Amino acid sequence: MNKLVGFFFLISFSVFAQQEVQLQLKDSMKLDAKSIFGVDTFGTLYYSTDDNTFNKKTKDTTITYTNFQLSEITTANAFNPLKINLFYQDFNTVVILDNRLAEVFKIDFNTTQPYKNVSFVSTGFDNTLWIFNQDLQQLELFDYKSNNVRLKTVPIQSEILDLKSDYNNCYMLTENYLYVYNYFGSLIAKHPNEGYERMAFSKAHLVLKKADGFDILSKNTEEIKPITGSNLLISQFLVTNETLYIYHDEILRQYQLKLE
Repeated sequence: MNKLVGFFFLISFSVFAQQEVQLQLKDSMKLDAKSIFGVDTFGTLYYSTDDNTFNKKTKDTTITYTNFQLSEITTANAFNPLKINLFYQDFNTVVILDNRLAEVFKIDFNTTQPYKNVSFVSTGFDNTLWIFNQDLQQLELFDYKSNNVRLKTVPIQSEILDLKSDYNNCYMLTENYLYVYNYFGSLIAKHPNEGYERMAFSKAHLVLKKADGFDILSKNTEEIKPITGSNLLISQFLVTNETLYIYHDEILRQYQLKLE
């Protein structure tokens, strides 16, 4: 009987161990940035500086974009490097840049009909953006070339904390829940907010920040797992594939996510 109990204990321990996600420091670099918006699989950095300049930094070159009329960049999304979107919330405006940071499109929501008061923006498929309409309290998939709302969700009853997306899914974090939508606008998952404040997203993983560390939700799964050893000093964070980037005190640290 004792052998049987011990056998099941080992099985349980093995299953539990497989569910752990650990961090392993890989590298670090000095970086003077105001906000870091992205790191792609080739190591290209997208960030802003104190003069509100948007930077695209590769190993060999750095190119920049500055819009003095629009001032501070609230968020930027380089998921599609050919259609980088910069959101200037104070001016209710989004600027679309190409891969050389040339301006190719500008969306001034103050002049759209009907008027939209936008508080969050993220990348959609084709010529679309996921936007949160603050006045209507709903998530919309907005086609900026046709000036048309392709779809919208039912109104959200709690404060929106963060919004992330790719071509297929949109993740919206509120005070009460984490909502996951597909590109048809259908709600495909809903998780209670267990103290989460912000998110970072790559093609494979959604990383959720809370007061004492991180949790992770891998794509096409429903289980949110804790990341062990994640009680770190954090100003900003990003995730790219299996790598978590943490920025603090002008140092960008690179951690390997070890999914065991």
